[in-house]
Amino acid sequence: MEKDKEYLEKLVHINRITKVVKGGRRFGFSALVVVGNQNGKIGIAHAKAKQVPDAIKKANDLAKRNMIQIPLREGRTIHHDSLGKDGAGKIKLRSAPKGTGIIAGGPIRAVCEVLGIKDIVAKSMGTANPHNVIRACLKALKNQHSPKHISLIRSKKISEIIEKRG
Repeated sequence: MEKDKEYLEKLVHINRITKVVKGGRRFGFSALVVVGNQNGKIGIAHAKAKQVPDAIKKANDLAKRNMIQIPLREGRTIHHDSLGKDGAGKIKLRSAPKGTGIIAGGPIRAVCEVLGIKDIVAKSMGTANPHNVIRACLKALKNQHSPKHISLIRSKKISEIIEKRG
């Protein structure tokens, strides 16, 4: 149970689903959840149940099982600007200087908060559907390459890759 304490869980979207049967309508609920450790690990999940709390619990458990690691610069922002697209959802993520804060709306803000990003500028273009926006955001984050990763690929030193600011 102690593992659950280190994760921050955010409910992004809840949806009521109706199934029409012979006796009338049956209602169900679906929940879209993001879970993270505020240190670069994140998981997203979507689950359905007859009751709202059950749907949220199912989604949280599923998100914790499917977590991925995202490299962060100085533990507060992303390494470089990146674009992500999923369905009609298009996302532009831009790294920001210290003190900027999270300038993002709705689902992207939830992703950034659970991931531990403190400074970022994000823009969602196209759809406002939270499912597509979050998947596009995750694709943009997966495109991140840390200088350490690039130095391994190119077999160079990290100092040769990071630009000198003077």
